[in-house]
Amino acid sequence: MAIRGVLFDVDGTLYAFEGAEEAGLHEHLVAEGLTERFASPAEALRVWRELKEEEYDRFLRGESTFTGQKNERTRRFLAAAGVVGASELADDAAAAWFADYAARKNTTRRAFDDAKPALDDLAGRYRLGVVSNSATVHQRSKLEAIGLLGYFAEPLVCSQEHGAAKPAASIFLAGCEALGVAPAEVAYVGDNYETDAVGARDAGLQAIWLDRSAGGATGDGAGVGAGADTAPDTGIRVIASLTELGSL
Repeated sequence: MAIRGVLFDVDGTLYAFEGAEEAGLHEHLVAEGLTERFASPAEALRVWRELKEEEYDRFLRGESTFTGQKNERTRRFLAAAGVVGASELADDAAAAWFADYAARKNTTRRAFDDAKPALDDLAGRYRLGVVSNSATVHQRSKLEAIGLLGYFAEPLVCSQEHGAAKPAASIFLAGCEALGVAPAEVAYVGDNYETDAVGARDAGLQAIWLDRSAGGATGDGAGVGAGADTAPDTGIRVIASLTELGSL
């Protein structure tokens, strides 16, 4: 069936978040005098990302709020750094610490180099939208900052407001409804194999897994999921760059 709409994941697909995260955390730890609390910058980043994954998963399961997971991530990270009283840090203090980190991270945030050219190519031919495991105000602000918000139909569909997170079928179907296009006529593009590609395919959309590592990319651009030696499931198309979407 012909495609009439395209939905996108944000982080790791359009927004190169890993590089901004690493630079922002390093700068923040220097400013806070915490760099010596870890064996190396790489170890600090490893701890930060491990805690982020755990606390963000709690948010996605509905066990914490979007703000709450940031506060708890901050407490646990500072506790890992040996900061006295970190575990009992008040919400406003934890939120202020995280806000300072985010401000530093945001100075280096950018879209992937292939994002704008791909969206320019698609915008005149398809309805474009966003389905993201995040909060709407957060993702709208981010997309505006990296110059991509204007490409997408409103509402942006995000898990906090929708009430369920990818890979639940309902959030993909809500994205299709926002476009006004039937699921079978919508492609979903994301960098996480299980959450994005398998979830979209199982919801009845045309699934496209962005695996930047397939094109030789590493680090900030690597896709997440199946692994280099694993063949994708039936019904999942693999691309190494968003520029390949021109052949939809």
